[in-house]
Amino acid sequence: MSDSNQNKPILLVDDEQHIRLAVGQTLELAGYDVVAMESAEAALNRLDMEWPGVIVTDINMPGIDGLELMQRVQAIDPDLPVILITGHGDISMAVNAMRDGAYDFIEKPFSSELLVDVVRRAVEKRSLTMENRELRKALEAQGGIGPRIIGNSARIQQLRMMIQHIADTPADILIQAETGSGKDLVARYIHEHSPRRDKNFVAINCGAVPENLIESELFGHEKGAFTDAKSRRVGKFEHANGGTLFLDEIESMPLSLQVKLLRVLEERSIERLGSNEQIPLDLRVVAATKVDLKQLSEQGDYREDLYYRLNVVQLDIPALRDRREDIPMLFQHFALIASAQYHKEVPQLNPENLRMLLAHNWPGNVRELRNAAERYVLLGEAYSFDFDQQLSSTDSGRMSLPEQIDQFEKLVLQEELSRNRGSIKGTQDSLGLPRKTLYDKMRKYGLDKSDYK
Repeated sequence: MSDSNQNKPILLVDDEQHIRLAVGQTLELAGYDVVAMESAEAALNRLDMEWPGVIVTDINMPGIDGLELMQRVQAIDPDLPVILITGHGDISMAVNAMRDGAYDFIEKPFSSELLVDVVRRAVEKRSLTMENRELRKALEAQGGIGPRIIGNSARIQQLRMMIQHIADTPADILIQAETGSGKDLVARYIHEHSPRRDKNFVAINCGAVPENLIESELFGHEKGAFTDAKSRRVGKFEHANGGTLFLDEIESMPLSLQVKLLRVLEERSIERLGSNEQIPLDLRVVAATKVDLKQLSEQGDYREDLYYRLNVVQLDIPALRDRREDIPMLFQHFALIASAQYHKEVPQLNPENLRMLLAHNWPGNVRELRNAAERYVLLGEAYSFDFDQQLSSTDSGRMSLPEQIDQFEKLVLQEELSRNRGSIKGTQDSLGLPRKTLYDKMRKYGLDKSDYK
């Protein structure tokens, strides 16, 4: 059992004092903080949706009994586990209560081992529920409906800040990033946070369209412009008018078409193939590349004037290996999406799983991480985190052992500060650290308790 789970509070409700003392002592010896109440009325006054622990209650009590208490708890928070203590004659009632949402029941007389085991499983379930809620709050704080750039690393915060500065401007943008880093998502994020959000976002992969078709795809054509042009077609430029045109893998655009793209960017107008009519355009172009376009232009494989015209503003998306502290949040985000899609519960990550996630080099970046999270939800405990670690000793993305230790320590501190809502005392207790040591480590990693309230 992890320290973070052991310190979860247990609300114990029983009208008999000797039961409260015996059960409370058993749970306290197992490491839990027990709050004992003699009535359901008193217990209900302590509860809200933020209660981080679980409830253990007797069924037979004067006034509000355990079953009614369970119903009232479900009205406060349907995900709060309620464990029922039953006498022999209450078994049928307890079984029905399980159907109505009770977490489990324990029949008197029961062993200490059974009690602690049931409570442990309920606490783990509650911890997962609370973690998912905190994650959703963090995700909501990073953006509303639509695409979101998730992460708290310095480079991702810098990326979001740059986008905030340029989103309302008409400037064209060049995105440079490795495959799988989220170029399409960043382009959509820019569009959704710009005045053009109500117009079309049009995406085309320049490397996926055959060279003989890409000009027609972009510019459109009139009927009879070429052999197969049986009707007029509106191209991507025109379809994006008023909105945003996303040109992915811009490095794959043929040199002959680069000249025409440059002209469109300078004149903001096009002619459909087979037409002499100028169609004015009001659009923003966001281009993306996985290579260094400047180096490509210096080699003569890309037009230098087009590179400089596209590169009004350049956004660099960091590779996942360069922002490892974002991996847990991203992984849980993708796991939640998969959970909703496949109607399966998200298994709880253990420290070894987390260590392996952080140690992997993620050559496929965020896309590879998303696939891993989806498989994790589908396979559960059968999923192996034994990623291929065959990295060369010269791999610049590989972390040294001290770097891995620091990274893991920072993530544990962030997780506990979040669970304890910035409480130094709570974090200190859950990690078993002296106050000065905790403050020293927070200062080392630039952590502020106010960021976790």
